[in-house]
Amino acid sequence: MLSRRLFLAGSAMSAFGALPPDDLHAEAVLTEDGLYKQSWFLESFLELADDLSAASEKSKRFATMWELRGCPYCKETHLVNFAKPEIEGFVKEKFDILQLNVVGSRPVIDFDGERLSEKRMAEKYGVRFTPTFQFFPETATGLAQKKPRDREVARAQGYLEPKHFLAMFRFVAERAYEKGTLRDFLKANG
Repeated sequence: MLSRRLFLAGSAMSAFGALPPDDLHAEAVLTEDGLYKQSWFLESFLELADDLSAASEKSKRFATMWELRGCPYCKETHLVNFAKPEIEGFVKEKFDILQLNVVGSRPVIDFDGERLSEKRMAEKYGVRFTPTFQFFPETATGLAQKKPRDREVARAQGYLEPKHFLAMFRFVAERAYEKGTLRDFLKANG
């Protein structure tokens, strides 16, 4: 879909003799609840174990993205990070992302079967900053018996600049968390 912003950018480039980009990508849409959303984000019944299983069946990893209406860093994540074709392409190919609202009221069924609102889920997992990405293991086996924070294989809190943002997703996709920290991964992969 060619947006007005992309059209204008393409028109400006054409005026200066440059061609518009070949790698047009989906843009974030501002939804009625005030959150930006990527068209490729997971549509879900908000049952986390089912979402994780479905992601695994597609050879993808499952992650949640916690946001808040008016959060400038959430907006930046959508309009800067996900606007980069190399980031969007990698994340879209390797991950199913479930968008959750840190103060939301939609009912979510956690890995342990507990049904609670998004807001209560955020409290249960100690999500206090937006955006926060939670990354989960490849299967839900044994997750119900673990404490909420112990269910995650990695977490990213707050805004990450594009280079580090992509590195975080690579860190999880490559299962580098099994060998060390994100900091170790960044040092090794410069």
